[in-house]
Amino acid sequence: MKITSNFDSGNIEVIQADSPDNIQLAIRKDNESDFYQWFHFRLSTEHAELHTLKITNAGTSAYPDGWKDYQAVASYDRQSWFRVETEYDGTTLTIKHFPEAESVYFAYFAPYSYERHMDLLHQTQLDYNCQLVELGETLDGRDMSMLVVGEPEAGKKKIWITARQHPGESMAEWLVEGLLERLLDEDDGVARALLNKAVFYIVPNMNPDGSVRGHLRTNAAGANLNREWLTPSMEKSPEVYLVRQKMLEIGVDMFLDMHGDENLPYNFVAGTEGVPSYNDRIKALETQFKQTLLTVTPEFQTEFGYELDEPGKANMTLATTWVGEQFKCLAYTVEMPFKDNANLPDDAYGWSDIRSMKLGQDILTATLAVVDQLR
Repeated sequence: MKITSNFDSGNIEVIQADSPDNIQLAIRKDNESDFYQWFHFRLSTEHAELHTLKITNAGTSAYPDGWKDYQAVASYDRQSWFRVETEYDGTTLTIKHFPEAESVYFAYFAPYSYERHMDLLHQTQLDYNCQLVELGETLDGRDMSMLVVGEPEAGKKKIWITARQHPGESMAEWLVEGLLERLLDEDDGVARALLNKAVFYIVPNMNPDGSVRGHLRTNAAGANLNREWLTPSMEKSPEVYLVRQKMLEIGVDMFLDMHGDENLPYNFVAGTEGVPSYNDRIKALETQFKQTLLTVTPEFQTEFGYELDEPGKANMTLATTWVGEQFKCLAYTVEMPFKDNANLPDDAYGWSDIRSMKLGQDILTATLAVVDQLR
């Protein structure tokens, strides 16, 4: 029996693994950081019996409440990820599984590999409506890449989409893949109408270093990128610095930042109520966007989410608040669950890579509903 995480986005430490009923593990912290929650590892075994895997440091992870009612995902082919029996006692997360093959992968959520990220960029650039733009490099020397979808013309709205500032929130890049698939579909009326009115500037992975390293929340230097937008630097947070500079150069009329939430089992959005320039125009745009998304998909809801910031009390280091204030535009953080959508549960798969992709496609309909009123 062997357990390894020596691969892209792998994260686990083996404390003991001497029998199928005594496997003790621990999640490794992000580099230069105390954040940890993401795990991704492979179990190789010849034992055709129930395996009990205990993650012993779950209780002191970044978001221990995230383990309540959570089920880990597993895969034999690294393509289809299904939920497996998981229990949490306040200290230890216990995964129980009877392997049906000699090798099985376990993860916190369906991984989105760096290779798939590169495939997404380079396959998408082949579309005549899409251009791949390199913005610079990360601290580990990886490319910071942006996709420009649509033909820039005077009068067209500038819509920016970023994903995976927090690398362990892999559902964010799955959402972007689904969104791009629809946006580049010539036979889709919503996509055609949007590209007549707007140009999309899309950064599918804001944190490629953290993604490959198996981090939950930070980049190679231990920086939480979604707290770097007010004063980013090339030394600590080049990912934010490069994207921010390009935004200042091009302009922004609408901004969506894709994330995942460890605790809440719902899809929801968080806006800019607390920024100094928030007004009735932005509020009306937010309402229109939410109402349209509620109409087109039961996966979205507005009852549960984060508490609204008091006027003038927003944290201006976040992407959504900084962009919303800087450009006086509609700006939303889109949150998806690591668990399941409690309003529309799926016992076999929970909230998944496929459902994230479909939500990305539905978001385009809500975007079309507001595009004419953005400026």
